[in-house]
Amino acid sequence: MRKIALILLTIFILSSCGASKNKRVVTRKTQTTKKVNQPKVAVSEIAESIINNAEKYKGTRYKYGGTTKKGMDCSGLIYTAFLEEQLRIPRTTSGLSSYGDWIDLKKVREGDLVFFATKKNSRKVNHVGLVTATNGDNVEFIHASTSKGVMTSNIKEKYWYFAFVQARRVL
Repeated sequence: MRKIALILLTIFILSSCGASKNKRVVTRKTQTTKKVNQPKVAVSEIAESIINNAEKYKGTRYKYGGTTKKGMDCSGLIYTAFLEEQLRIPRTTSGLSSYGDWIDLKKVREGDLVFFATKKNSRKVNHVGLVTATNGDNVEFIHASTSKGVMTSNIKEKYWYFAFVQARRVL
């Protein structure tokens, strides 16, 4: 019985960062879901704390299903940064991609999530980042890259610009 539970847990963890094949991305503005239950603190303070939590992991290597300093995946970084502020959000990229409110990229602010489709010839979300800074159309985000681990990137970079799918506000 323990072996079966361990196998099921392993399968769940390994499927955490990639979107499942049967789900479709919903990017309509009318799509809304319940927001995070937040304490009575200004959103900017919460966002700043979450960003600081995520930045503590800069340089951490990429590990599929990881949520610790030993290794992180993209959704694990976001999940852990929010959890350190006692905010529960979905653990997987696919779960996060339909959580909160859809927002236009021009309206993103610190603490929002940005989603990408990084597989060739696909617009299915499979990567997520946390917005750390905005200045006009200049948007920086922290994420766990498979090649360089936890790092900050800019949405203006050609790779990320063409891979961008949607942004969501969860705070």
